[in-house]
Amino acid sequence: MNVWDAITAKVVGDLPGTRAIATAGHSIAASHGYEDGGMPLDVALAGAATVASATDLPVTADLDDGYEDPAETVRRAIGAGIVGANVEDRLRPFDESVARVAAITAAAQAEGIDFQLNARTDAIARGGDRPIDESIEDAIARGRAFLDNGAALVFVPGAVERDVVERLVAGLGRGKLSVIGLPGALPAAEYEALGVARISYGPLTQRVALRALRDLASDLYADGVVPEDTPALN
Repeated sequence: MNVWDAITAKVVGDLPGTRAIATAGHSIAASHGYEDGGMPLDVALAGAATVASATDLPVTADLDDGYEDPAETVRRAIGAGIVGANVEDRLRPFDESVARVAAITAAAQAEGIDFQLNARTDAIARGGDRPIDESIEDAIARGRAFLDNGAALVFVPGAVERDVVERLVAGLGRGKLSVIGLPGALPAAEYEALGVARISYGPLTQRVALRALRDLASDLYADGVVPEDTPALN
């Protein structure tokens, strides 16, 4: 489950069965007035550090594309208490993308921790008008190269349909694929049965919270009273 600050980390972390926490870069960016992908590195690291300091659970951080020097970014993230990260290729050239993954995993190894890199490829999400088969093949080729260079998982946003997930698992291996959880997507148990290792919910968690805030504000403006059936955490 993806969080974006100390209180959301506590709420999710206190749930029975929570074994790790993931930050949502989009949500941290929005909280500081930035567009997704436009958040400065210092803000991203400060947000991740805030989450890490609010829980005893392992925290993996969304580090966008790794910024200018992905190895240094990961070193700083580890120093902030982070033990894993999402880093995206933004469809950079193949060799450059692989080199950045290799730099990240080498830097983490030098720090002496078992850093879990969830290497993201936008081969499908940014595939544009090219045939889906070509995008899937590109995602598999990039993903295999990322795994060969130390990534623990390959995150492929845009992989929602069962047949696409099946092809990606066949190409990458069981327990190596990470997907995005969207309304209408497969249930977690079905993804697990297909061989998916991880589901990210990205900014959805913040959007749900913001919808609840907006609805409460609308009710207060309209009626001047908190509805009796309003759910709230104490």
